[in-house]
Amino acid sequence: MTMDTSLLNHFAIVLMEPKFPENIGSAARAAWNMGISRLIIVGAVAPDSERMAMMATHKAAHLLENMEFHHSLETALAPFSRVVGTTARHGRQRIREKGPREVVSEILPLLPDNDVAFLFGPEDRGLTNDDLRYCQMLSSVPTADFSSLNLAQAVAIHCYEIYHGIVHSQRGSVHSPRLATTFELEEMYRHLEQTLLTIDFLQDKSHDYYMNNIRQFFGRMRLSPKDSSIIRGVCRQFLRYQGAFGSKKE
Repeated sequence: MTMDTSLLNHFAIVLMEPKFPENIGSAARAAWNMGISRLIIVGAVAPDSERMAMMATHKAAHLLENMEFHHSLETALAPFSRVVGTTARHGRQRIREKGPREVVSEILPLLPDNDVAFLFGPEDRGLTNDDLRYCQMLSSVPTADFSSLNLAQAVAIHCYEIYHGIVHSQRGSVHSPRLATTFELEEMYRHLEQTLLTIDFLQDKSHDYYMNNIRQFFGRMRLSPKDSSIIRGVCRQFLRYQGAFGSKKE
């Protein structure tokens, strides 16, 4: 079976505020073993390069040399059309998590016109609800009673499933269009939020609840760039109308 390894270039591993540089090196090693070469770190301070290199081995050193570093998660995720958050935690307001293999099987048909980020949280607490608002899917590794995997293990399992999925995929000739990126979606959500605040739909106590549900709703719809642009246009026009005529009630 001939494998199109170029598809692996559409995946990135994003580590949110990793606590230990050695874990970044181990994650880089795991990613490169499966042919994934894009590593992104989000944090306040750039991690120590020597401590990272100790665990990466020389074959994965180039991942660390070309590693992207961002202070903002939104900026780091801006180019990606799909963001998969990895978590072992459950919550009533969270998206239903799936196993890594199921997640990958749903993502593969989107290639090659969409880039995908797999997002991993800090070793001590995982991803917060604020982090997960950028995610359209959640992945949780099925385990026995003890569900605590270290960062490199979690990265390795997901990278293997990506590699395995591409090797064994039965992709046809159906073209999957490009989806709206995180940058385009966040601009749309800002316009929606401003519009909903203008009509007093969002209240202090329910603001986060409704915005999270709105994000999950649109995340399931797989909006195109044109879709997000139309929604932004409707919101802008509404806000202009409100500005012109005011919000005076009869």
